[in-house]
Amino acid sequence: MDDATHGPLAGFTVGVTAARRADELIALLRRRGAAVVHAPALRIVPLADDGELLAATRDLVDNPPDAVVATTAIGFRGWIEAADGWGIGERLLERLRTTELLARGPKVKGAVRAAGLVEAWSPQSESLAEVLDRLLAGPVAGRRIALQLHGEPLPGFVEALRDGGAEVVPVPVYRWMPPEDLALLDRLLDAVAVGAVDAVTFTSAPAAASLLSRAGERGLREAVLEALRGPVLAACVGPVTALPLQGEAVATVQPERFRLGPLVQLLCQELPGRARVLPVAGHRLEIRGHAVVVDDRLRPVPPAGMALLAALARRPGWVVSRADLLGTLPGSGRDEHAVETAMARLRAALGEPNLIQTVVKRGYRLSLDPGDGEGWSAAGTVR
Repeated sequence: MDDATHGPLAGFTVGVTAARRADELIALLRRRGAAVVHAPALRIVPLADDGELLAATRDLVDNPPDAVVATTAIGFRGWIEAADGWGIGERLLERLRTTELLARGPKVKGAVRAAGLVEAWSPQSESLAEVLDRLLAGPVAGRRIALQLHGEPLPGFVEALRDGGAEVVPVPVYRWMPPEDLALLDRLLDAVAVGAVDAVTFTSAPAAASLLSRAGERGLREAVLEALRGPVLAACVGPVTALPLQGEAVATVQPERFRLGPLVQLLCQELPGRARVLPVAGHRLEIRGHAVVVDDRLRPVPPAGMALLAALARRPGWVVSRADLLGTLPGSGRDEHAVETAMARLRAALGEPNLIQTVVKRGYRLSLDPGDGEGWSAAGTVR
């Protein structure tokens, strides 16, 4: 059985913080074998009844802007729908037809055209930085520029335009709010803090900021950051999403195309590449998050067994005492018999009992093949 059979993400656990399009992302991950912990880090509240959006829309209808920046497809559609509900939809569309309309990327361009409009310009990269560069390339002093927001304020974008002398009119189509079920987010934070998940995905900057904020409220901020800087991979859909994490010295990975599909494909490369691979007793042993692959056969392992295996793999071929192994077992107390019980279950799960050798009166060791000790890297390549 190879990755094509059991899935490249089989044996790995991935946290999903998305609120919008979470079902699509979860389905993509599970289709590739991942176990998923879903914990929306925020919720998106439409502002159809919000006076702030209504006031901004009326202002733009009555006082024409020189340019309008549409940043998200769902946000632009929501804006038009809200204006229709207030009876000023046609007036807004007419105003947008007579101004310079910039669309951030192909998806936003599609929403603009679906509304019967034509954008003046759109970058292929979906980069808001390119949109800003485009605006700043021409004189912005004295220009009135409307910026359709989607939950996040984009302060750097706004400040750059205002520093150039432009008047910026924010159009807040949606607002981020704390998640309705904090218990789900707390469960994910607990899992991240102890390394019980292998990766966490982020599809918006506010979700990343919200997760860190909740971690701080619970006294887990440093533990969560330490995990995200080490064993837990932070996977972001794009560079804007990654900013709150990078501001905390958390390294992130991002796909070249800012889409859910490429994000999942990136995880399919990154997580197996981080797995520990060792030659043990004539077999290829790959240690994943909550399972192992023995000679291309996926074998789920219970948490206690994975804790023991991780301890043995830290120094492959070396004897690890029962006392030291006992310390890795959650809630095991002081009875070393718990190690023997967990070890028996681990061997049964591996399906190859001789992978782990009992050293009488000393402990246990991985039966590392002779001569291969420290010559194998975490990714399983010979150094």
